[in-house]
Amino acid sequence: MKLRNVNTTDIAAAIEAGTRTMASVFNADDDDIPFFGSVVWPDPRLAFSSVHSEAHVPGRHLNALLTAESLGFPIDEAAVNKHARAAFFSYSGPLPLPLNRERMDGPLVNLRPHNVREGFHALYALAQFRHSAQAHDVAEASIAAINELWDPDRDWDYEGAARDHGIDVKVETTFIRGLGRAIGPLVKYYRATGYGPALELAIRLKDKAVTDHFTADGSYSTERFGPHTHSTTCVMSSLAQLADLLNDAPLMERVRTFYSRGLWEIRDQLGWVIESSLPDAEPDFGEVNNTGDILETALILGRWGYPEAFDDAERILRGHLLPSQLRDVSWIAEPSDPGGGDGRRDVARRHLGAFGFPAPYGHRPVEADRISFNMDIVGGAVASLCEAYRDITRFDAAGHWVNLLFDHRTEDIEVESPYPSGVLGVTIKRPGPLFVRVPAWADPDDVVVEGAVATAPRTGRYLMVAEPPYARRIAFRLDPPTHEIVLRHRTRDIRVRLRGDAVEAMDNFGQDLTFFDPID
Repeated sequence: MKLRNVNTTDIAAAIEAGTRTMASVFNADDDDIPFFGSVVWPDPRLAFSSVHSEAHVPGRHLNALLTAESLGFPIDEAAVNKHARAAFFSYSGPLPLPLNRERMDGPLVNLRPHNVREGFHALYALAQFRHSAQAHDVAEASIAAINELWDPDRDWDYEGAARDHGIDVKVETTFIRGLGRAIGPLVKYYRATGYGPALELAIRLKDKAVTDHFTADGSYSTERFGPHTHSTTCVMSSLAQLADLLNDAPLMERVRTFYSRGLWEIRDQLGWVIESSLPDAEPDFGEVNNTGDILETALILGRWGYPEAFDDAERILRGHLLPSQLRDVSWIAEPSDPGGGDGRRDVARRHLGAFGFPAPYGHRPVEADRISFNMDIVGGAVASLCEAYRDITRFDAAGHWVNLLFDHRTEDIEVESPYPSGVLGVTIKRPGPLFVRVPAWADPDDVVVEGAVATAPRTGRYLMVAEPPYARRIAFRLDPPTHEIVLRHRTRDIRVRLRGDAVEAMDNFGQDLTFFDPID
């Protein structure tokens, strides 16, 4: 079965669908604390998590929802309020850190350093977009608590947390799976508030990350990073955010080296990433959060002068991230026990717009015994899509930049994608030079430009129109060619036929719930 309504082109529509999903995840049996776990086959349900419900999901969703709103997308304010209430609840225990209950009717006792990232995402978003004084107060108290309980050499004071506060601190396998994940939201919090201790803590965490994990040779190993690949990719994107903030070229080069080398141990050409790097992990079982982190890193590297990173971002979006959003729920059965609580109610509709753990070819990897969409993932994916939406075009001191070849309309510029017509259309609505990225599959010298007064000289991988006509369409003819690539996974090769950066067909090994036509 090939899924209906697979979206491979419309970033805005994917963001809108995801924001609706994030308004449907609240557990009516748990005072509207969001669900974390989900399964849609074979036994559909949403579920409470003793480590991730209140401590993890609200931060992912607030970051995505409020970023989307800042870009002009409508959101459900009631959903924002529920997520905010859940986030502040998670900080209301014995320590100002994102804590979770062991059971729904129990106290806040579980601290997983893995979730500190999500806690700061909630506080950043509320401080930045809702000017929340409470978020400021909690963030400052949380940073102070981390500085008291954590040290880069001795790790967490596990005994002190249990003795003095009654908190069970879960031991993470590596620093990357734990507190290292918090670098990115600390950078965002500093950008939003100027609070110096947030930046200081981010730099301390960065120092440990690059000394012990993101080494100069750019290599990857499961032993050094830990098998949870999303932690690796989110720390990578965090380091890129910090380098961007500090204009730290050596740090950005460290990121770029890992991106170009070690990252390929866990990703493929479409940006799919294996969910676990353990040797016996399912070879086609991915996680879309990871793909989003690669996308965000690519966008930063592209802005730093590496246009090949925008090529990577475009293929990731068209080839995996957008297709993997759940837009057809007709195949999801209603639970066999609909009276089993709110987690058994309306499961299919509540997953519409979600992201999960797909294979490159579809939602059901070969040999998978279940299909799930843990509800935090929609927040991570939508936040990454927002960053891509922001980078389709930019306007700065040099002029207009068209970085990603998607349909896009702002008050400054209008872009018409070259898919499927083979013609990229650009209309300028604000005076200024125009720079259009030519993708790797096209020769800039062969691109025909129509509608401009003069020819378009090259500057790197961009074509420049020095004086584009106002409010009149310029056409760039660059028909995408058809070609094949092979995704080499652990136990199988997956053939892919592409037109430009868009997938036309892909091996699916007889699986159903696929994104593309089978390859000939």
